[in-house]
Amino acid sequence: MSDAGQPSPNGADNPAAAGGNEHLNIKVTDGNNEVFFKIKRSTKLEKLMKAFCERQGKDPRSARFLFEGQKVQGQDTPEILEMQDGDSIEVHQEQIGGGA
Repeated sequence: MSDAGQPSPNGADNPAAAGGNEHLNIKVTDGNNEVFFKIKRSTKLEKLMKAFCERQGKDPRSARFLFEGQKVQGQDTPEILEMQDGDSIEVHQEQIGGGA
């Protein structure tokens, strides 16, 4: 009889558990500087990329962001890349030109 007051008979009792796991702490480093961001799993990484470039005075067009050796696109999210709390994104200066 004590179960009569249970809400959400549609099986939606899991979002509370997932909700506590909604944010990730991601480290972005260019080898000299480390910046930590707390973002949602569903946030597009372009937001993090722009913020890092603004803080470090870098041109976003010449910065290349890599996660586990793979280029990060602005429309990617931590969820798409299967990132975990504490993961790192590396930033490299894109090489332009090469002389001849």
